[in-house]
Amino acid sequence: METCHYNKTMQYFYNLSSSGSSENFAGKTYDIALGFGIICCLFIFLCNLMIVIAVVRTRQFHFPFYYLLANLAAADIFASLAYVFLMFHTGRVSRTLTVQQYFLRQALLDVSFCASLYSLLVIAVERYFSVIKMRLHSNLSKRRVICLIVAIWGTAIFMSTIPNMGWHCICHTVACSSLAPIYSRSFLIFWASVNLSTFCVIVMIYLRIYTYVRKKTLNLMSHTTGSIKRSKMPLKLIKTIVTVLGAFIFCWTPGLMVVFLDGVNCTSCKVLAAKIWVLLLALTNSLMNPIIYSYKDPEMWHVIRRMLLGGCGSKVEMERDALKSTSNRHSAISENVESGIDRNQGSLKS
Repeated sequence: METCHYNKTMQYFYNLSSSGSSENFAGKTYDIALGFGIICCLFIFLCNLMIVIAVVRTRQFHFPFYYLLANLAAADIFASLAYVFLMFHTGRVSRTLTVQQYFLRQALLDVSFCASLYSLLVIAVERYFSVIKMRLHSNLSKRRVICLIVAIWGTAIFMSTIPNMGWHCICHTVACSSLAPIYSRSFLIFWASVNLSTFCVIVMIYLRIYTYVRKKTLNLMSHTTGSIKRSKMPLKLIKTIVTVLGAFIFCWTPGLMVVFLDGVNCTSCKVLAAKIWVLLLALTNSLMNPIIYSYKDPEMWHVIRRMLLGGCGSKVEMERDALKSTSNRHSAISENVESGIDRNQGSLKS
């Protein structure tokens, strides 16, 4: 019968898994990683906080997409705070942690990661139905959006607390992983597989949007004799989708693969050496999200710029700028619709 080691400190589990060196960086490597992490956390917190403030204060952003965007920003804010907590509980301090303290440290990181991932999934689905139906915003009610946000955080918390509920190796140390010495390797396989599957779903959704918009754009351009302006909206959407997809793949795939490789006990993969760098790379995506989803959105960028230049500006001014930008976008969409009607009428006459 296996003996459970709940009363042990993490020193005991680090010695068993031979992963103590991963939490005991020294010299320039640790200083560079720590400095980069602190700078990222600061920018992530401030940038995403501006997104949340902009959505809350601007009436023109009170639509499902922007509520979900604010939730993504909140998840990224949580990620920055979770990483700060990690910095105060890593290195030599990590060996003195109790089992429950270590569970808390890892759960905070996992919640932030899962909340960001699932927020991106819901945003992808919302954008898909909006694009397919040729609408700026989906017809989701505020109540449904709130339910989706609650489901995102509920699922993230559930996924992150599974080890604390019993799926660990405290009573079966042979199954302990290297990256997380009290996490079972079987759980790492499960956790990485679920998130990689979610990742694949998001990729497929964006690829579907990309192919749909590209097809519509080529069809529009082949039947349009003059104005290139009519194709600007779909072309801009294509560029945004490619940017989001590329950033997502670049920042998150390495970390998920490292976790999966540790789960399958790949001793020759040197997962411990890559641990800190894949964590920082994944964290960088939380900084890129507000840039991609807001800077490329004219309405959001107008409000953020006014906040930066005018000390947050007045609520009325922000709403006026957002309304003006929204009107411009509606005009562009109207031109596309009108050109489609003209083309159809021309086909009927011929």
